[in-house]
Amino acid sequence: MPPVLLDTSAIVGWLDRRDKNHGRCRVALTDLQPPLVTCEAVIAESCYLLQGIYGAPEAVLANVTNGSFQIPFQLTRSVSQVAASLRKYADLPADFADACLIQMADELDTGDILTLDSDFKHYRWRRNRPFHLLIPLE
Repeated sequence: MPPVLLDTSAIVGWLDRRDKNHGRCRVALTDLQPPLVTCEAVIAESCYLLQGIYGAPEAVLANVTNGSFQIPFQLTRSVSQVAASLRKYADLPADFADACLIQMADELDTGDILTLDSDFKHYRWRRNRPFHLLIPLE
């Protein structure tokens, strides 16, 4: 079974009970078997966005520690591809974490992603493959 990519929006929605998408994110993350794969940029964004919620950044890091969130991505191997994605999707604009996830899809041969970011409907991995958004967008 191919791994599932994990984006910042799904982590924030899952841990922030005030988020309008909390229930959908909680169900999506509960239904999937770990590990989920992500990158350090997503972990950093999530911790930053959740810093006002007591214990949330620590919960993100605890999921990395216990192996529920795995980080197989190494930027040094893929920096030119990540830069190419940033250029290609500059009009959306793609952020650094998005570009890393696009590259991870190529490396891990999967387009399955937990995200609330509608830009992933436009991004392509392996040049022309669409992402499969596991949390339906409203």
